[in-house]
Order: sequence, then C-alpha cells, then structure tokens
Amino acid sequence: MVTELGHFALILAFLVAIVQMVVPAIGAHKRWSGWMAVAEPAATIQFILTLLAFGALTHAFIVSDFSLRLVVLNSHSAKPMLYKISGTWGNHEGSMLLWVLIVTLFGAMAAWFGGNLPPTLRARVLSVQSAIAVAFFAFILFTSNPFLRLAVPPFDGQDLNPLLQDPGLAFHPPFLYLGYVGLSICFSFAVAALIEGRVDAAWARWVRPWTLAAWVFLTIGIALGSWWAYYELGWGGFWFWDPVENASFMPWLFAAALLHSAIVVEKRESLKSWTILLAILAFGFSLIGTFIVRSGLLTSVHAFANDPERGVFILGILVFFTGGALMLFAARANAMQAKGVFGLVSRESALVANNILLAVSSLVVFVGTMWPLVAEMFLDRKLSVGPPFFNSAFTPFMLVLGLILPVGAMLPWKRAKVGRVIRALAPAFVIAVLLAALVWTMQTGRTILGPVGVFLGAWLVGGALTDLWSRTGQNRDIGRLLRLPRADWGKSVAHGGLGITMVGVAGLMAWQVEDIRVANIGERFEVGSYELELIGVEQVRGPNYFSTMAEVAVYDDGVEVAHLYPEKRDYPVAKMPTTEAAIDYKFLRDVYVVIGDPQDGGGWVMRTYIKPLANWIWGGSILMALGGLISLTDRRFRVAAGAKKTTAKAVPAE
Repeated sequence: MVTELGHFALILAFLVAIVQMVVPAIGAHKRWSGWMAVAEPAATIQFILTLLAFGALTHAFIVSDFSLRLVVLNSHSAKPMLYKISGTWGNHEGSMLLWVLIVTLFGAMAAWFGGNLPPTLRARVLSVQSAIAVAFFAFILFTSNPFLRLAVPPFDGQDLNPLLQDPGLAFHPPFLYLGYVGLSICFSFAVAALIEGRVDAAWARWVRPWTLAAWVFLTIGIALGSWWAYYELGWGGFWFWDPVENASFMPWLFAAALLHSAIVVEKRESLKSWTILLAILAFGFSLIGTFIVRSGLLTSVHAFANDPERGVFILGILVFFTGGALMLFAARANAMQAKGVFGLVSRESALVANNILLAVSSLVVFVGTMWPLVAEMFLDRKLSVGPPFFNSAFTPFMLVLGLILPVGAMLPWKRAKVGRVIRALAPAFVIAVLLAALVWTMQTGRTILGPVGVFLGAWLVGGALTDLWSRTGQNRDIGRLLRLPRADWGKSVAHGGLGITMVGVAGLMAWQVEDIRVANIGERFEVGSYELELIGVEQVRGPNYFSTMAEVAVYDDGVEVAHLYPEKRDYPVAKMPTTEAAIDYKFLRDVYVVIGDPQDGGGWVMRTYIKPLANWIWGGSILMALGGLISLTDRRFRVAAGAKKTTAKAVPAE
C-alpha cells in the first residue's frame, strides 16, 4: 500500500510540475498576478509529493519489501540498517528520485525565501526550475521507474554493491547531489534574467547565496568521495582522475568561478554577460556529469552501468536546457551592458583572471575526460587519458591561481596600487619562501613538488591572515576583526583551506613511501622510518560478509605506536570481494596497510604506505566548506536581504 501511494505521489508531482512550468510563465508574460501566484503553492506541493514518493521508496528498503524490483536488486535482509537506507539512492532509479527531490527542494526554498524578488522574476525562476523537474520526472516515470513490482517476489534480495556499503558512500551522494542540483536554481535565475532582459546588483545578490550553498555541498561531497576512495578501494590514492570524479569536479570549478564573478556584478555592475554564461555552464556541466555517470559510455569504479537509451534521454535533457539557454544568451548578451568601469590593476581584474583560470582548467578536465570517447567514435582509435595528462595540464592553472589569489583578494575595487598590496604581503611571501627552502634542504629526494606545494600553501594561508590583519587599520584595533562581515571571515577561511589542501596534495605526492612484500607472521620489516610486524591472520564473520582480518603492529624507534586490522571481505550474496585498508591517522602522516592473498610458500601479501600530510587534504576541504558556511550566515547574502532597496534601481537591458 505504501509503495502504491509513493508511486501515485510521484505521478501527481509530475502533473503539478507541468502546471508550475506553464501557468506562472504565462502569468509573468501577461503580467497576470493571479497566474504568477500559482508558482508558490505549486512549488511547495511539488516538493511534498516528491518527498512522499522518496519516503515510500525508503520505507520499502527499510522493511525489505522484495516485491519491489529495485529492492531485490539492491538490498538484502541481512544488510545493516544504515546500508538499507543508503541503498535507496545507491542505484540508478533511486538516485534519480533523490535528484528530482532536490530539484523540487530548491524550487520550494526559492518560493519560501524569495518573497522580496520582483513578482515576474520570481515566477519565471520557479517556472524554469519546474521545467527542469518536469524533464527528470518524465525520465524517471518513462525510463527508470523505481516502483516497478515483481509478479513473484523472491525470498531475499541480491544485496547492494559491497563497495557502497560504507559510511562515506552513504553520505557522499546526498551531499554531491545537493551541490549538483543546487546549481539548477542558479541556472533558473540566469534564464529568468535573460527572459526579463534584466541583470543588476540585486540579481547578483539573490543568486550568490544559492551558488555558495551549492559550492559548499559540492565541496563536502567531493571531499567525502575522495576520502572514501582513499580508505576503501585499497589503491592508496585520494584522486585518480576517474571520469566520475571529474564529473563532479568540473561543475565545482565553474561554481567557484560563478561565485567570484557574481561579486563583481553585485559590487560594480560589471561582467553581467560572463556571470550569466557561467551560471548556464555550471549547471550544464552538472548535466554532463549525470550523462557520464548514467550513459554507460565511460567506465568507472562508481558509475551506474545502464543501457545507452537512458543516456540518450539524458543527452536530450542536456541539449534542450543547455543549448536552449545558450541560444537565449546569444540573443540577449548584447543587451546586458556593463555599467562599472575598472582599471587594469583592480580587484575586478583579479577576479576576471580568477574566472579565466577556473573556467579553462575545467575545460581542460572536460577534454581529458571525453577525448578517449571522441577518439574512438571519430578516429577509430582506443586511447587512455590518465593522471599524467591531467597532472601536467591542470596543475599549471592551479599554480598561477595560487600565486595571484592573495594579491587579488587585497586589491581595492575600481583602481588599485599594486605596490601597496605587495608591501603588505611581503612578510607572508618571505615566510613562504623560507618554509619552501627549509623543506628543500630537509627532504631526501630532490623533487621540486614538495617545496612548491609548501610555498603555495604558506603563501595562501599567510595571504588570508594578512588580509584579516589589514582590516585592523593603522591603529591595529583587534576589535575591528570582531565587527567584520562574516563573508570576509568566510573568504579568508576558504582561501586558507585551499592552501592547506595544496600542501597536503603536494606532500603526499612528493614524499609517499610504498612497500609491497610477502610478510610472514612474526616477522618485522622496515618501511620508511617505521617497523611493521604481521602478528596474525584470522577469519571473522560480519553481518553480511566473511572477512580475512590481519593484525599488524607498527613501531617507531622500537616503540609500538599503532595496532592495525586490515581486512579482505567477501560478500557471498553479491559474490564480490572488497579490500578494507587499515590506517593509523596522525597529523603529519598516515600509516596505511592493506592485506592481500596468502602465498603457497607461507606468508601473506602486504602493501604498506607512509603517507605524509594526507589528512591535510581533507582538513583543507573542511575549512573551505566551513568558509562557505560562514559566508552564508552573513545577513547581506541572504536571499531576501536588501532586495527591496536595490530592485528599484534595476534598469531593463533593452
């Protein structure tokens, strides 16, 4: 009964979405206030109905309702409760329902908190947002219905992919989708503004909180996925330039560019066309990511393997929305004249450079991701584009971005004297150079990667601290820091987090120690500056798996510092093994141990890594997300803040 109600709610939500797409758009065009007012209750009803449908599907997973085809394929009665719940979105159909739920959530939030938006703009935003929902409702109902029943239910299910039975993967998709789909509301604002022919400071102030929220969620989602890959897959790495990883990274880069570009529109009424284009591309690349994951054209360890017909449907959605928005942009771009004039040396110019670096680096990732497919389709050649290409092509853009970011963050608007900013940043620069020189002299290998990463990280952190210190004024009034807008604090925290992540990435790549050997029980061996001993191996039974668990002691200067338990798990229902790395986390390094197969001559294969500064990667990511959250609490960036004051100043573009 619950399942049927969920299916019925999903169909009703689809119908409500059609009404919300059509009626407010006509009302805005005709200036009929009654028709425009339909958007608000429709957005709320649409969200509630979709939430009911998602709740019904979740209920089916929790109670192990094996009359539902999706539950049979992705669950099992012996599975822990957390993974029964996460199994709801650990598959194609359920994750698409989560996707459209978040689309309706953002639409409802725009209705709830957009009270100070101009009525026509608000109606058009909600209409465009509902059009996106209509497309995905149709995709779910006609190609990927999660509520399909089985005539003869089996006794038990086939279990969820064991790689997804992990806390990191339980929370990774919802955060990632909140970021992916959060960019849809930025897209809706951009298309609505193009239809109205009106882009001004008020529009930028409305769109910035949505962009910031989407960017924060994407940051958390990407960090969770990276951390999961690090400890779960047993490869010892945090980023593999996998197509699905790239699919989330590209919109993150565009969202970062959009966030900075919207600042220029808000402060200086410049870069209007560019900001609109970034809003279109950010969501467009989210749709490209969805296509990559679900079309089956590109293989990945965590892609959804589905038939190409579904990929064609998603491709159609991508072409319709992105292509249609770009055509509208081409028709309206000349009308969006910039009002603010700024000099070559100014914060505006620095933000333009920031935008170019982020956008081009995202396009580089896109080319590297799609080139094997293009080569196979049009050149009849099978090519593989791996980490060497991405590292060499992408890294230079991040190096330049790291160099200019502290300077650009401190430049005044309109016209600036760069010498004054450089003098203020001189101590931070000197400290960064000295730290890099110290690392160069201390490291045993003569790779330049580690010192360069330390320099950039120290430069970014020092620049963020210098920016805050400069706000104390000539009298160094510390109390002024407490009165700073939260957005300024958020900016400094996020920039500092980027610097810490850069140090972590460079340190891990430059100084990692790897050891692969056959270890005998009771034998000690050296890895880097540590000694390890395989104490024993035993068979352990889990709730829905069997495990080969090793016990490993780690010694530093003869003193035991850690006891680790790496595992090899076998899931009999799914008939799939997994590797569970054991990691001793410390501030400056990780000791990472993986147990392999037994050998005929005795002993076990063991892989051991010493990973310097690994935790700094995710610590920096946490700081970046925290910086975004701090900025979101700034009253100036709330959706309705100041809207009534600035709306009256908006001038139609034509």
